[in-house]
Amino acid sequence: METPGRTAATPDALDFTVENVEKALHQLYYDPNIENKNLAQKWLMQAQVSPQAWQFCWALLSPDKVPEIQYFGASALHTKISRYWSDIPTDQYESLKTQLFSQIACFSSGSKMVLTRLCVALASLALNTMPEAWPGAVAEMVRVFQEEGGGVDGRARCLALLELLTVLPEEFQTSRLPQYRKGQVRGALGQEWGSVCPLLQQLLRRTDSPGAVKARVLRCLSSWVLLDVPLSESEGLVHDCFSALPDPELFDTAVEAIVNAISQPDSQRYVNTLLKLVPQVLALQEQLREAVQNGDMETCHGICRIAVTLGENHSRTLLEQVDHWQSFLALVNMIMFCTGIPGHYPVNETTSSLTLTFWYTLQDEIMSFESDKQAVYLQVYRPVYFQLVDVLLHKAQFPSDQEYASWSSDEKEQFRIYRVDISDTLMYVYEMLGAELLSNLYDKLGRLLTNAEQPTSWQHTEALLYGFQSIAETIDVNYSDVIPGLIGLIPRININNVQLADTVMFTIGALAEWLADHPVMLSSVLPLVLQALGNPDLSVSSVSTLKKICRECKYDLPPYATNIVAVSQEVLIKQIHKTSQCMWLMQALGFLLSALPVEDILRNLHSLITPYIQQLEKLADETPNPSNKLAIIHILGLLSNLFTTLDISKQDDDSVDGTAPPVTTTPPPPGPNPVVVVLQQVFALIQTVLSKWLNDSQVVEAVCAIFEKSVKTLLHDFAPMVSQLSEMLGQMYSTIPQASALDLTRQMVHIFASETDHFPPIKALFELVTSVTLSIFQQGPRDHPDIVDSFMQLQAQALKRKPDLFLSESLDVKAVFHCGILSLKFPEAPTVKSTCLFFTELLPNCSDVPPLARVVQEDGKLLVQAVLEGIGGGASRSLMDQFAEVLFCMNKHCFSLLAVWLKEALQPPGFPSSRVTAEQKGNFSHQILRERVNRRRVKDIVKEFTLLCRGLHGTEYAAEY
Repeated sequence: METPGRTAATPDALDFTVENVEKALHQLYYDPNIENKNLAQKWLMQAQVSPQAWQFCWALLSPDKVPEIQYFGASALHTKISRYWSDIPTDQYESLKTQLFSQIACFSSGSKMVLTRLCVALASLALNTMPEAWPGAVAEMVRVFQEEGGGVDGRARCLALLELLTVLPEEFQTSRLPQYRKGQVRGALGQEWGSVCPLLQQLLRRTDSPGAVKARVLRCLSSWVLLDVPLSESEGLVHDCFSALPDPELFDTAVEAIVNAISQPDSQRYVNTLLKLVPQVLALQEQLREAVQNGDMETCHGICRIAVTLGENHSRTLLEQVDHWQSFLALVNMIMFCTGIPGHYPVNETTSSLTLTFWYTLQDEIMSFESDKQAVYLQVYRPVYFQLVDVLLHKAQFPSDQEYASWSSDEKEQFRIYRVDISDTLMYVYEMLGAELLSNLYDKLGRLLTNAEQPTSWQHTEALLYGFQSIAETIDVNYSDVIPGLIGLIPRININNVQLADTVMFTIGALAEWLADHPVMLSSVLPLVLQALGNPDLSVSSVSTLKKICRECKYDLPPYATNIVAVSQEVLIKQIHKTSQCMWLMQALGFLLSALPVEDILRNLHSLITPYIQQLEKLADETPNPSNKLAIIHILGLLSNLFTTLDISKQDDDSVDGTAPPVTTTPPPPGPNPVVVVLQQVFALIQTVLSKWLNDSQVVEAVCAIFEKSVKTLLHDFAPMVSQLSEMLGQMYSTIPQASALDLTRQMVHIFASETDHFPPIKALFELVTSVTLSIFQQGPRDHPDIVDSFMQLQAQALKRKPDLFLSESLDVKAVFHCGILSLKFPEAPTVKSTCLFFTELLPNCSDVPPLARVVQEDGKLLVQAVLEGIGGGASRSLMDQFAEVLFCMNKHCFSLLAVWLKEALQPPGFPSSRVTAEQKGNFSHQILRERVNRRRVKDIVKEFTLLCRGLHGTEYAAEY
């Protein structure tokens, strides 16, 4: 073999001869060297689009060539016709068409893959020439192939014609025709259906038609109906498709054709045809039942698809035909049979999941009628939907323990997703059935649990509870009169199985808000939750339920607090739960402790935290290694999560992590906040840990998280810690700068910069981290996009909360400004966004802060140039709104300067892009300067200009923008 640099296949890059193409194809298929294969592939792609392709493609189709070579010839023909149509002279259309007809005739009994490519090539030619240059194209195709001759037997000719007629609409769907031509050609194809339909009918109805021909006819029909052929015109053929369903060889293609025909958007206009289809679908019930008995999943699936497609696409139309209400109800019941098909999904059946969206659609249509009409339909369909609930809960039941154990993990996961889909459907159905649905479920559960004579399976109980949980999770059930009874029934359940226990937990969790309004019932369910906490198999359900109860019912939990803390401590010490559940548990305890008197909080915190503090002291003495790092991060995480929710101010909980500001607060009790007391006690220990782990960003992040979560939750209660934390942060950041320290500084600036008492330490910290970061910029900030991002966010926050910080002589405002300009050119979008935010905060403050005004006056042009560079193509298009905001701010706050800067910056040719003319630049500048009020308009102007700069204006990319 020759060297890859100069392969046997490519003696001359432009020598696209038959011989060289064959060599390249041989190399592509048979050369073991992947580099040679890639070179051959590249060369062949060039060959396919070269002018020489017209010569070699016909030669490659010669009967003495192997199919792979013939296939390449046919593909090259299709490429030339479909993509380079304008290169073909008009006077050659006829000869090209004749040659293609002749080749298709030759290959009709040859290689199937070559025949298909030739048919696609002729289809492409037809689409480019109809209706003007080749009127009646389809009629001619039919005629040519029906003529005897050419030594090709009739069956092969017939199959070739059907292949051609099948690929024609498919090629139309994927063709690159301009929009106006697409409309013309679609119209022409619609008229040609008159030539196709009788042929397909004749072939389907002839008793001597071979199975292969009938299958191809059905595929052909499928292809044509996607062109929106009127359902009334394909009615006879669709009827023939139903007749083909009993034939196992034709079943799949017949289903596809029927489904495609009745799901066309236009088909709902043909009410009479649809009404005729209903009895045909109902007539399939016998075949469906046989398939179920024989375990024939494919047939069940196909028949169900037909019934669901008719119901889902046409429920409105069929509901409105009041005289035929019984036949539509029969169709609905047939779909119900498919929903409740025997067997467990997805192991014994895969059909029932197809039906779920139908029930949504039918409900939407019924509920959309005006009230009088709706009442009539509800009379008929409410009982149907109650039956649906029974069917769905039956389908949601777990199989026997033995059977479930034999399922693969993939089957179990599919079943889990299926149950979620059922849960969503039940929640939706609740909108129609209302409170009666809950009563219905409660009665069933009550009968099940109180009937001593009949032993019940845990699966049945679990499914009913799952129904309750599905509804209670998202719907306000506070008004329901059955919930007290349900809570009363829960302790009677014999929980002897993990799945049942999980559902009991999740059901209790779903009722947490109800329990907050009925705290007397807590004593019935809390013991169950606390007992479940000790079971690792119930980790997620028990911990999330306890967290919900502690969040919703915290003011009613003090009597149970000692017990909850004791059980939680025990499971934490025994390490029963994984890390994320341990964090949730700490959040639960934070909620719980928030409602206790301060002395009780401190006592509980002491017993809860002491073991971890002791462990942390031990770890702090050890030499750093990967395992003790994980242990340190785990303990710091537990403290963070506890402090996230431990909030003694009485406030509405807007969010679990305390990020939302308090809505209503009452003054906290006097004395230091318990969280601050604990933080002050462990502060020295945390400093020790930091001193050893300052190089490790994850440990630093975990330390910062404790304080950040505490600051967010405590707000001004954090005040006693400000001074020592500011000092520690400064030391940390000076030694090894990390983004998490900047984020915590930002949080401190946000809350304390405006307070006179705390301004000095905050000011000192702000100046220190700014100075350290400026030195990073001098050394080269490209390796630290996270630090740059956090730094810009910090500067923006300082400008927003306390612009006076920029009056300090210790702060190099000019250097900060220049860092911003550098940061605008970073490739990371989040960094650029934060930088734009910095500038939009800086510009409005120029009038009040002289150092800012000076730097903008001196260097504002650099900012304009950097923004224009980004708009011109230097930055991602997703950032254009942010750049527009900066320009808008400049226009608003330094208009006369911006006019000069824009003119000077846009002066050099080729800036910000070689694709825009001086006139277009002038126009952009004029438009920007004119808009000082309408922010939205400035964004549109910038988007328009960036598309011009990138050469995308008027393209499909622009349409998506």
